[in-house]
Amino acid sequence: MAPFKVGGVDRFDPYKSFMFRVLWDGRTVAGLSKMGPLSRKTTVVAHRDGSDPARQRKSPGVTSYDDVTLERGLTLDREFEAWATKVHATGSPMSLKDFRKDVIVDLYNEAQQKVLSYKLNRCWVSEYTALPQLDAATAAVAIETIKLSFETFDRDTAWVTPAEP
Repeated sequence: MAPFKVGGVDRFDPYKSFMFRVLWDGRTVAGLSKMGPLSRKTTVVAHRDGSDPARQRKSPGVTSYDDVTLERGLTLDREFEAWATKVHATGSPMSLKDFRKDVIVDLYNEAQQKVLSYKLNRCWVSEYTALPQLDAATAAVAIETIKLSFETFDRDTAWVTPAEP
């Protein structure tokens, strides 16, 4: 297998998906165990030229960003609930001032060095699950989730890949 080389780093193996941190308000989100994928889609606009009726042409249209879900074991930490409550919570007005946050996602290598960083711009909580399905016949961890809607994501290209130990 040929190595890939970036910034003086020779690597044979791709990065693992279990070494990550998510930050908002400058703090790491406590207890996060799972994050959905970052993905975007661009609508295909099909059109044809009247002088060439047998062929369809395609061009890019509107780009949309899929929502991302964050999951963590349920604890007494109220960060998920506090953010979710800022958007149309029952009995309280919406917090127009601060219902949106920028979220940072950092990926680490096996030596716990940050290797990639993405910024999710203007996120807000579009779904909140306070309690999962409860089942007395299982011994599973109770999982709390939020789904974030956001406008764009950007990779931090200024981040310099560290030399691996």
